[in-house]
This record gives sequence, C-alpha cells and structure tokens, in this order.
Amino acid sequence: MTLKGKHRFETKTIHDGYESKSHHNSLASPIYQTSTFTFETAEAGEKRFAGEEPGYIYSRLGNPTVRMLEERIASLENAEAGLAFGSGMAAVSAVLMHLVKSGDHILCSEGVYGCTFGLLKMIEEKFGIEHDLLPLDSMEQIQQAIRSNTKVIYIETPINPTLKLIDLEMISSVAKEKGIKVVVDNTFSTPYLQRPLEFGCDIVLHSATKYIGGHGDVVAGLVVSDQGTITSIAKSTQKDIGGILSPFDAWLLLRGLKTLPIRMDRHCANARSVVEKLNEHSAVTNVMYPGQEESPSFLIAQKQMKSPGGLISFEINGGKQEAQNFMNHLRMIKIAVSLGDAETLIQHPATMTHAVVPEEERKRMGISESLIRLSIGLEAWEDIWEDIEQALER
Repeated sequence: MTLKGKHRFETKTIHDGYESKSHHNSLASPIYQTSTFTFETAEAGEKRFAGEEPGYIYSRLGNPTVRMLEERIASLENAEAGLAFGSGMAAVSAVLMHLVKSGDHILCSEGVYGCTFGLLKMIEEKFGIEHDLLPLDSMEQIQQAIRSNTKVIYIETPINPTLKLIDLEMISSVAKEKGIKVVVDNTFSTPYLQRPLEFGCDIVLHSATKYIGGHGDVVAGLVVSDQGTITSIAKSTQKDIGGILSPFDAWLLLRGLKTLPIRMDRHCANARSVVEKLNEHSAVTNVMYPGQEESPSFLIAQKQMKSPGGLISFEINGGKQEAQNFMNHLRMIKIAVSLGDAETLIQHPATMTHAVVPEEERKRMGISESLIRLSIGLEAWEDIWEDIEQALER
C-alpha cells in the first residue's frame, strides 16, 4: 500500500511509492542491489515468466528500488505508471522506437536537444522514419504539417536552448483529432512546474540527470503515461534494447526528489533576479526567458507553468569568440553541458550541446554563435550576478 494520490505535490515527493512497513520499517528506501531474483519452485518461475504470478525475475525486467522511483514519478506527473531508464536518451529512443516503424513520420518542435536531433537523423537514414521540425505556433500550421503517416508529435517545452514555449493544450487538441500521440520532453520544467498530461498529452519523459536528480551525480531517464503504454514499452523496447536504470541510481533520484520543490523555487527565484540584471547590461543584446512580459512565450507560460524555470539563454555583443572569452573569464560559474544542479552552469550551445546540428539548421532554431545558455544554481543570486558582471566587463 502506498500513499499515491492522497497528498499535495511537496508531500508526494517524499512519500509516494514507498511504504516502510514493507521494508522492515526502514526510513530510507532500501537499495536492492541484485541482478536476479530466486524462485521458491520451478513452477513459480514458470508462472512469473508467463505473467501469471506477480514478482521480480531479473533486474533488467524490474527491480524494487527502481519500482519505487517509477511509482513516485508517476504520482508527481499525475500519470498511471512510470518507467525508468539509464539515461534521458535511453528514454527518448525507447519511446520513439516503440511508437513508430519504417515509413512513419514524426512532427517535432523546431529546436530539440542535440542528441535527440541526432537520433531523429539516425532513424531517418537507417529506417526511413522521416521527421519535420517546425515552430508549431498555430493550429493551422500543425494541421498543414501533419501527413497521413504522422504517428507522433514530439515537443520540448521550454525548447533547448532558446526557451521558447509550445502550447500543450493546442497541440493535444489537434493531435487527438488525428489519432496522433503527443510526446513531451519535460526535463526543463519538471512535474513541479508543468504537467503535460493534464493538458491532454500522451507521454512525458525526462532526463532525470537534471533537476530531478539535482546534484550532478547521476545519469537517468524517466517516462510516464497510461498503464497500457508503459507496460507495452517495458515489454518491448526497454526489455529488448536494455537501457535500464541501476538500483543505486534509482536510490539517488529518490533522494533528490525529496527536495525538488524547494530547489525549484530557489532556481526560479534566482533566475528572475539574474534576468533583471542581464536586461540592464549593455553587453547583452537579447535575453531569452519565458517569464518576461515581452517574451513571445509569456502568455503560454502563464497558462501552463507554475513558474518560468531556472534556465536563461542570452546573446552578447559579438560572435563565438566573444561568447567563449566571456565564459573563460567566469570564476565561480562552471562551464558544463548539464543543467539543474546546485552549481550554476554555463555552456555554448552552438559548439557544445547542439554542435551536431548543421549550421543552417541551428540558425533556423535560433541558435546563434553568440548564444549562451545559463543554468541558474542554488547559490546566492548576488554572487551569480557578480561573477557574470565581472566576466562581461572583462
């Protein structure tokens, strides 16, 4: 018995998916660090493999510590079920390979993570699964872009790294008319700030490496959806391709989730303060943050997000050299390609996370040579800004 569905979000992050009475009253979730599970009899093993008896078989097919995490993330996203993976890209690839086959078409938001872009190119070249990247700004545009073989609309919102938002409710309404599945990468928002299933989307995934883990010490992916979809993915692309999560990494994520609301509140508050300062600095030419009233995404943020998040992208005067010089003069802020950690992190998308994307495609995505992505950490915001300011001045 778990407490799923009975408490508010902040309480769910601590309690859902775990009942201490079932684990010798241990306050902390146990780590079931085992590769396989024994059966009392050969007949019991037969029944478990046949699906006639509940229980664990082999940790690639399910593990108690991992299951606790899967139940907790499902509760936080208000989903029926969840599934954990060894990385965010393991989650993305398992979901897409489950939903499409050779000859199908995927419609994507214009601007996706560089490795997602690489995966889309790979499955197009190897398996003939085509894709289009479009702004997805209006119903008419989406309806015109949908083909007879379109099976999935795949979106990031906020988009990496331009932080443009996609209207989830609008996308879902169009997709439902056509019987198309909507998959949302919710990594930047976490379920604390945005829950796409509540707007009619079908599958939500996360790179749990980021805010969900929150401490820069684990690589993982999570997927939530209805029970039937999750069971089907678990029995097909996860089981047979094998991109599973280890019990210890699942335990780290369970620990990280306990402080998610508190951390996200601080990330967001710090980001708002830094955005104000960036807008005032003469060396900064364009600040991308959906919480600004002048942002084209502001109204969408008001509708579907609790807060605009802890990421900021901005352009500075000049090009690649000036952007890199600025980054090289930072003292406290770390140059790294992840996000959502306690430390403030900065990266140059054109040469780092999105280097795999051809230059012309990057330009269409809005990724210029002077664009910098900043993941605001949990430090005092004044210290974050003072480091940025001195680097801009130098």
